[in-house]
Amino acid sequence: MEQFDVLVVGSGGAGQRAALEVGRRKGLNVALITKIFPTRSATAMAQGGVNACLNNVAAEDTIETHTFDTVKGSDYLGDQDAIEFFCSRCPEGVLEMDHMGAPFSRTQENKIAQRNFGGQSYPRTCYSADKTGHVILHTTYEQCLKEGVHFLQEWYLLDLVKDANGHVGGAVVWNMKEGRVEQIKAKAVILSTGGAGRIFWTRTTNPFLSTGDGMAAAFRAGNALKDMEMIQFHPTGLGRTGILMSEAVRGEGGYLLNAEGERFMKKYAPNKMELASRDVVAKAIEDEIAAGRGFGSGLNAYVVADLRHLGPEVIIEKLHGIRDLAMTFEHCDPLVQPVPIRPTCHYTMGGIDVVDYKTCACELPGLFSSGEASCISIHGANRLGGNSLADGVVFGKVSGAGAADYAETHEQPNVDAELAAAAKAWEAKFTEVTTREGGRPVVEIRDALADAMWNKVGIFRNEDGITEALKEIDQLIEDYKTCYVGDPERTYNMAFVNYCEIGSMLTVAKAIAMGALHRRESRGAHIREDHPKRNDERYLKHSLIKLGANGEYELTERDVVFTKYEPQERKY
Repeated sequence: MEQFDVLVVGSGGAGQRAALEVGRRKGLNVALITKIFPTRSATAMAQGGVNACLNNVAAEDTIETHTFDTVKGSDYLGDQDAIEFFCSRCPEGVLEMDHMGAPFSRTQENKIAQRNFGGQSYPRTCYSADKTGHVILHTTYEQCLKEGVHFLQEWYLLDLVKDANGHVGGAVVWNMKEGRVEQIKAKAVILSTGGAGRIFWTRTTNPFLSTGDGMAAAFRAGNALKDMEMIQFHPTGLGRTGILMSEAVRGEGGYLLNAEGERFMKKYAPNKMELASRDVVAKAIEDEIAAGRGFGSGLNAYVVADLRHLGPEVIIEKLHGIRDLAMTFEHCDPLVQPVPIRPTCHYTMGGIDVVDYKTCACELPGLFSSGEASCISIHGANRLGGNSLADGVVFGKVSGAGAADYAETHEQPNVDAELAAAAKAWEAKFTEVTTREGGRPVVEIRDALADAMWNKVGIFRNEDGITEALKEIDQLIEDYKTCYVGDPERTYNMAFVNYCEIGSMLTVAKAIAMGALHRRESRGAHIREDHPKRNDERYLKHSLIKLGANGEYELTERDVVFTKYEPQERKY
């Protein structure tokens, strides 16, 4: 059995920043578990940049303007006190990364360069070419090693464990290398496990590891999930694959064109054009395709991103990674050809309900959460580009400090019996599912889930489609109970890991569909064809989904926090 003061789950930007903050506390020991090598986490795929009001390019930018842009971008579903706190901490977070050695692109004055991003009043997105997440992740990893963070890689979270009083006191984890269940005791646990975009397997920018594991574990432990219906579809996924083409393409001045050669965003956002918020641009692209002004047809239809006018110097210096992706997966060179693009599932704006944004504490004592796995309610119904890496930098640090404070003032909960029972149950489950001969193949369940979610709870939604999806998900959950895994080996049994991941995806998908059915309005990324207007009188509420005593999903609401920004019609 392992024992630590703080256990961090997830090795992305938020998780590593949390572990680093705990590691800097003298007298505390911290471990970070991750199912992959730490520098391969999803943060490494974040291309465009990290937001902070540094005034390096626009002297007139202010933290208050960043706050308003974020509130407006959230379509007024973000909690404004949390957003104010977040935006005020962004400059410090980015400068800390700079001082730790993150190689940001620079201006001629050797200041951190900043570019335009969608839905923002000024160029405030700091970047390192188009590999910003990659450099932040590697820089933080180096600092974690320096501070003695104990990495347990290729360990997969199975379940959280609570004591008799409901305090989280550890976790059971699958050790992929050894093929066994491990028991870990901890005074505090931080879940920074990333998003759940692989639920929308058909088209997503998310890596294979983004399966909502932390969300599902928190939900099973009794913590609510919040605003799960809010799934962001990035407007510029590559046409064939859905791989991310960064917002940096539009930030640097790229055009979006339909089959008629028209910069169609002038019809949807005449002031901001391609730099409107992501939900506005994604909806516009789909509307153009639906109206017959796209290239191709059906699921293969697309519009194009045209970068040719930017010139070789800008593309090669600032967008070289994007150029490589376009040439590899679309077989076209942005220097000479427009690139096919179409919206793709990108980000989970809902997540584990965080009840105190100043510490990232959750409802369950001893549990903390940050990054995309959490819902601190700063993104609301639509996240601004550049606010995700900033979220990880800011609230990774906050969650680490909150968990460290908690560990310094609380004793280790007595969870020995609970850990032993959970480990025994999971060992039995491994034997049962890997030796079972009948049942539906688990990968078939995964593919059926992806089809249901993409086609019925995707960019456009309606009551009939969501209701059908919920029925299909319930049936898949039943099929999952007797599914076929097929591999009885213990060492690196990825079939068993995939089985566990699909269980997480089913859990989270049901919460997404329930929230989407409940919210009978269109707000931000949640577009209901049968309720096309935003309804502020009824739905300025967070949706909370919790596991009831009888195993049923229970949905309640909580008021959105307002400070000084009253809801307005969003215009770009």
